Amino acid sequence: MTLADVLLLAFGLLALGAALAVVTTRRIVRAGLWLAVAFAGIAGAALVLTAEFLAWVLVLVYVGAIVVLMLFATMLTKAPTDPSDDLDRARAPGAVVAAGVGLGLGAALTGAFGWTRVELDGDGGAAAIGEAVFARWVLPFEVLSLLLLAALVGAVLVSTRNGRVTKDY
Repeated sequence: MTLADVLLLAFGLLALGAALAVVTTRRIVRAGLWLAVAFAGIAGAALVLTAEFLAWVLVLVYVGAIVVLMLFATMLTKAPTDPSDDLDRARAPGAVVAAGVGLGLGAALTGAFGWTRVELDGDGGAAAIGEAVFARWVLPFEVLSLLLLAALVGAVLVSTRNGRVTKDY
């Protein structure tokens, strides 16, 4: 095993452990923080695979924007962050469904691609990713930004009373 293999395994285990903590924690703020750790683990794996641009996009966009937006919206709405017995559900059916979906996706991806190596056009670096994002995927990229803006505006509106922002913060 090379050092790259060990680092990839370590980052993969970090991302997997943090993802499990996201779905098992009973506090929403802690779930958001564990989500940031999971994204950081995925970014570390991307760095090991020499995809530096992808790693920094993960850190800047996902950790720096989406997770912070989730935490900001949660705190702005003054939603209760403590565990609630009213919202607790049985975990066994959810675990069975999650395992089934994970195995199904794994089987589908393995059946579709196997262990073949996919070569990227050009050098596969930042230029190829930028070309893909801003040439073919520009509309979904912009729709996602509008969706995030709508979520932020919705959080501000939910946190107001009679059109005025509360001052008890």
